[in-house]
Amino acid sequence: MPKNRYNDIMLRKVQFLPGFNKQLTETQAEGQWVDGDNVRFRYGSPEKIGGWQQLGTDKLTGAARAMHHIVNSSGVKYSIIGTNRILYAYSGGVFYDIHPIKTTTTLTNAFSTTNGSAVVTITFSTAHGANPGDIILLDNFTTITNSNFSASDFDDKKFMVTSTPTNTTLTITMPSNESGSGATTSGGIRVQLYYPVGPAEQLPGFGWGLGSWSGEAANPQTSTLNGALGDNTAGTGGSGTSVTLASTTNFPTTGTNFIKVGTEEISYTGVSGNDLTGITRAVRGTTRAAHSDGATVTNTSDFVAWGEAASGDLVIDPGLWSIDNFGNKIIALIHNKQVFEWNADLANANATRATIISGAPTASRDMIVSTPDRHLVFFGTETTIGDQSTQDQMFIRFSNQEDINTYTPTATNTAGTQRLADGSRIMGAVRGRDAIYVWTDTALFTQRFIGPPFTFGFAQVGTNCGLIGQNAAVEVDGAAYWFSENGFFKYAGALQTLPCLVEDFVYDDLNTTANQLINAGLNNLFGEINWFYCASGSTVVNRVVTYNYQESTPQRPIWTTGTLDRTTWQDSAVFGKPHGTDYDASSNNSYDVVGNTDGCTIYYEHETGTDQVTSTATTAVTSNIQSGDFDISQGGDGEFFAKIRRFIPDFLSQTGNTQITLNLRNFPNNTEASSALGPFTISSSTEKVDTRARARAVSLKVANTAAAQSWKLGGFRLDIQPDGRR
Repeated sequence: MPKNRYNDIMLRKVQFLPGFNKQLTETQAEGQWVDGDNVRFRYGSPEKIGGWQQLGTDKLTGAARAMHHIVNSSGVKYSIIGTNRILYAYSGGVFYDIHPIKTTTTLTNAFSTTNGSAVVTITFSTAHGANPGDIILLDNFTTITNSNFSASDFDDKKFMVTSTPTNTTLTITMPSNESGSGATTSGGIRVQLYYPVGPAEQLPGFGWGLGSWSGEAANPQTSTLNGALGDNTAGTGGSGTSVTLASTTNFPTTGTNFIKVGTEEISYTGVSGNDLTGITRAVRGTTRAAHSDGATVTNTSDFVAWGEAASGDLVIDPGLWSIDNFGNKIIALIHNKQVFEWNADLANANATRATIISGAPTASRDMIVSTPDRHLVFFGTETTIGDQSTQDQMFIRFSNQEDINTYTPTATNTAGTQRLADGSRIMGAVRGRDAIYVWTDTALFTQRFIGPPFTFGFAQVGTNCGLIGQNAAVEVDGAAYWFSENGFFKYAGALQTLPCLVEDFVYDDLNTTANQLINAGLNNLFGEINWFYCASGSTVVNRVVTYNYQESTPQRPIWTTGTLDRTTWQDSAVFGKPHGTDYDASSNNSYDVVGNTDGCTIYYEHETGTDQVTSTATTAVTSNIQSGDFDISQGGDGEFFAKIRRFIPDFLSQTGNTQITLNLRNFPNNTEASSALGPFTISSSTEKVDTRARARAVSLKVANTAAAQSWKLGGFRLDIQPDGRR
């Protein structure tokens, strides 16, 4: 009988369970994967995720915070993207600005510059209502004198407001300095002020673990407004410098101090009688709003010490949107502010702007369209329509059926209200197969259409399972999945805790002061739910944790983690592939706003190719996966050293080259030793790799770093033999 040339070796097949397990040490996690990046599991095997390609050639202004896809009655596909500055519609490779206009002002002789400065001052005859960071659109320029700038440098262009020195002056910043003597006059000019959205990041406010050094207003003093405060005035009674209270007793009187009215923060520098003087509206990333006579005013200047318990929660949310469609109408709500409509069915839709919905609430945390009954539902909204100071974080209001302009209940309509009981604020809502899921910060409720006279029935179906952020939940196949402060959950008729083998890693890594930036995205092409979040120390989204709901079992839930950073995500239902947005806070080169200082967003199509493709470059999507330690079984667990002489790779598919490394360790607490065991470059034609090494435990790492590469791992075999105890 001929001798088999492999008779003198011991080939061992090494197998690993799907998903990552970060709850164990690498030694404990034998037969499991413990780490990786940009990988997924299909049919139990790991592979590199798909690449992504930029859609359009332009970078959007600010950070995208919501995305919604729609097909109109003519078959035109739209993607609606709301950044913290502008609402865009994407179609046919082009981005269209559809943001609503708040005010339009026509001015003459209102434009001035200074030689050697890029700053342009625009003077209004009345209060402009703008704040630094707001967007304005300039047009109808005629002439500019004594300036090297021409009308074409300003006409039909958007600018970010740099400063508001007074309530009747604002400044913008040009890309270059004035080289003329300085413009002192101009012809006509029209200034259109965009509705403000909010900051790009979640700003530290006040509250346990949320404020500056856990700061909060210590026993905050409150009063009420003596006189209404308009959203376009600097102070009460039209005053430009002061706000009048019913009483200023115990309000700080020296230095720069702060008050909060509704959701708006206002600074002041002095007190005169019952007047707070030297005021600046809408500070700390908040936005001007109208406040009625008698509205509550809270002192937010004093702080408790580090580590002391704080009871309030005045964190400033980022600029969020809620976007849905009512038939062919896009409904877009600015978080804690107004709601707008945009008709995607118009022949000239791309040339139109969203407009405010008359009769609708003017301050709501979230919004959704209830289907098929067709009610527009607002969450955390006003108890008195049109009065933002009456916003109740636990209050729900819904429209009359088929009527988005009627919200006052009558005996002949289906409009109505409901206040939830468990929690301090409604965090978000998701439309499900037969109900709307509504989360507070502590509980889950269902909202089901039951018809007149009550319209909707509400039921609490979960406790201690609140939503961590507005966009941290998805619904798929009749089940809701969400990210909570207490773990990951599922509801499909009953509340379930999702077993998570990366839970400690995620929560230890999580920036809990940026919970409103967490967003969930469904990728049904691969049965995945992605949660994108900010890692500890980061104020922008830079991590992802993924759950495979299709291949997970109660015995083996499949989770992965990685560095994919997406601020919004939309599934493949409309465009065939999922879309996502990436925010770069360090790049201000947006295509449409001069003087942008709020970063830029790039819009991508995912699961295409192997690389990251932008309008200017193609770069590799690097991927890797790392196993736990495995050892030779002879003689007990880790009793013997192992001699590794060769390994035989097995890839189900491979494009380009892949690197395999065998990391060696003699004791669990040892750092993995450097050795000659890699990285070895493996091509599709590699049959085996000869090695010479000795260790008690070995772990496997698969990686690739170059463009145009992909891989899907099959089996893996080692020529491994016992080699003594010492």
